[in-house]
Amino acid sequence: MAKRKLALAPVYEPTSEAEKLKIDIGCGKRPQEGFIGIDAIDFGQKYVLDVREGLPFKDGSVDQVHSSHFVEHLTGAERVKFFNELFRVMKVGATALIATPNWSHACAYGDPTHQWPPMSAWYPLYLNKAWRESQAPHSPYTCDFDHVIAGSWDQSIEARNQEYKQHAMNTQTNAWRDLIVTLTKRG
Repeated sequence: MAKRKLALAPVYEPTSEAEKLKIDIGCGKRPQEGFIGIDAIDFGQKYVLDVREGLPFKDGSVDQVHSSHFVEHLTGAERVKFFNELFRVMKVGATALIATPNWSHACAYGDPTHQWPPMSAWYPLYLNKAWRESQAPHSPYTCDFDHVIAGSWDQSIEARNQEYKQHAMNTQTNAWRDLIVTLTKRG
């Protein structure tokens, strides 16, 4: 079977202010409802392209981003490029929900296609310009995001009380399954 060369898709431009540009990066077989799907594998979504080559959208044109269990497949250098590219295409105030396996859960290590290092709650700090300037001036990021961190629990502790979950999250492996970070583009 001949390998197909992926090319950037044409630029999408909303036809009215009411029409929001929402993209689901690494969407797989089921893009989020109301989002335009983007994946390097053709599952029937709108765009078949490798986002490591860039995103086919104008600067400041994207209203919302969703990406679930994609970023952990990128190398460290590809992650830097990815977050800088997200910043380029997102509107000021736009949000991106990024879900990855949490570093302390076996699912972060179970898939051999996941790249090192696994994702931790520290990574969004590097995406904030003010934090980088004081704590990591060597960092190659050029983006500037605020963030909110959330997560999902492993099924084995899902029914436990909040106090137990909080303790488990801080002291046990395999407690906090998914790291869910919402990024907001700063102006």
